[in-house]
Amino acid sequence: MKVIVGLGNPGRQYERTRHNIGFAAIDYIAGKNQIEISSKKHKALIGSGYLGGQKVLLVKPQTFMNLSGESLRGVMDFYKLEPSDFIVIFDDISLDVGQLRIRRKGSAGGHNGIKSIISHLGSMDFPRIKIGVGEKPKGYDLADYVLGHFSKGEIEIYDDVFPDVDDAVKLMVMDDISGAMNQYNKKARK
Repeated sequence: MKVIVGLGNPGRQYERTRHNIGFAAIDYIAGKNQIEISSKKHKALIGSGYLGGQKVLLVKPQTFMNLSGESLRGVMDFYKLEPSDFIVIFDDISLDVGQLRIRRKGSAGGHNGIKSIISHLGSMDFPRIKIGVGEKPKGYDLADYVLGHFSKGEIEIYDDVFPDVDDAVKLMVMDDISGAMNQYNKKARK
């Protein structure tokens, strides 16, 4: 079984913010693949279903971003999984708006949600999909920027990006991370 995790913060005030792009991606994948996210367990909202014939869990941790690892540790222990069974989707300020970057593993790169996951899983060896939200404008506070809402133009870009995220996840679930990287690690759309 693979676990597809979207990072974000719970609560209406965080909807459609840059930091919640992982939640938005999970919502898209759930809708596109008729997976209902209706369970509350492991400090998360969870839905189970199939992608490409592979059993998956879609997970939206409800611990707030900086404690995401608490939720994933509970999932890992309950289902007896390895860190490599997780695919984590999250925002990245070092990528242009809508640019995807898929990695097999890696450091936190300054992302507090990923730091928490690495700490709680005890490993950096889990695949991830970074979704670019654009660089913080000069003079902006980082927290204010990532907790800020998308412009209308940015929302339109993400409407075009989420189908690629869904396709990339399907490749990754079938253990074709190289194929996903080759196909989707490219420059952002303008």
